[in-house]
Amino acid sequence: MKQLKNWDNKTWLASTKYISSFHKFLKSKTKFNKNTKILDIGCGRANIISFLHKKYQFKEKPIGVDIIKNDNTKKNIIFKKVDAIEFLKKNDKCFDIILVKQTIHFFSKRKIITLINLCKKRLNKRGTFFIFSLKRKNNQIPSFQLMKKKLNQSLRKDEQILSLIKKNLKKFENKKFKYKATVEKKDYIKMIKKRYISCLITLSKKEILEGINEIEIKFNSLIKFEDILECVIYRR
Repeated sequence: MKQLKNWDNKTWLASTKYISSFHKFLKSKTKFNKNTKILDIGCGRANIISFLHKKYQFKEKPIGVDIIKNDNTKKNIIFKKVDAIEFLKKNDKCFDIILVKQTIHFFSKRKIITLINLCKKRLNKRGTFFIFSLKRKNNQIPSFQLMKKKLNQSLRKDEQILSLIKKNLKKFENKKFKYKATVEKKDYIKMIKKRYISCLITLSKKEILEGINEIEIKFNSLIKFEDILECVIYRR
């Protein structure tokens, strides 16, 4: 599984507005109360489950797992620096909500099947399993030419992965989470330098700098776009 360290650091994904909007989406698909037990796979800094715990004051802290521990990981959750499959195999704890947000493509196809089956087993009765990935067609993520090419390659892989997931789940619901994002160009350039998205990980420093020059020319000082996630929802 590749390491992506900066995806939720000082981006629209970490903003209160984004997280509030994401909470509203989740709330429309499942119920929250003080007894809700949550697992976030590939949690990053755990901004989402931290927000949820502050709002609902769960009796049990949400658990976030990731293979790296980022700086500023939220303190009001339980963080486990561990592979998700290893965690699920070694723990028999069950959850009401399991989140996999924009990380499923980091797993091999074989491991995806294992992960999905383990998550299904670890759902409580009437529990909900959410899998989020970037919209695959007509994606609006601001990109330079090479970045767009790499992103499209990744999204084609996502298409195959989601087909595999749906075949395995058998019963599921398809929904979209939409967020109107606004970011200053200078801040977006900093994000690109930090390789905030997986399609940038393998690019050389020269390719990144050339891409930044394209961004400077292509976009206005304020970049606006719709960040759309496709969501597969499985209910036990």
